[in-house]
Amino acid sequence: MSKILRVVLDTNIIFAGLYSAEGASFQVLRAMEEGKIKPVLSTPLLFEYEEILRRNQSVLALTDQEIEIFLDNYCLRSAHHKIYYLWRPCLPDPKDDHLLELAVASRVRWIVSHNVKDFKGAEAFGVQILSPQKVLEKFI
Repeated sequence: MSKILRVVLDTNIIFAGLYSAEGASFQVLRAMEEGKIKPVLSTPLLFEYEEILRRNQSVLALTDQEIEIFLDNYCLRSAHHKIYYLWRPCLPDPKDDHLLELAVASRVRWIVSHNVKDFKGAEAFGVQILSPQKVLEKFI
């Protein structure tokens, strides 16, 4: 049996996976559902997911109840980790700092994102940034 891949999923993966069942982001979410991927989650990241899903609710064609069901399911399938904001990695986009901090604090080696360039410098912390397609090619 293969090892379960622990990753931090950027919000753009959640959005893209719910927007279209055709892409690699959807396959990453499916791999999570199948138990092949175990996302690591913090409270701030969960709030970010919820804010993005609610803001784009009409584009995603999701009801309030469907968003709640998705987030509840995501929480059940995730490993929860606290982050304490004791340091800031200083990524090019400061809004992504908490993702890197979560990965480092939880000892996760991969962040999955469509915006690989936004995480320049993450490798200094032992964290690789992978596109969803790369995750599928390398691990699933």
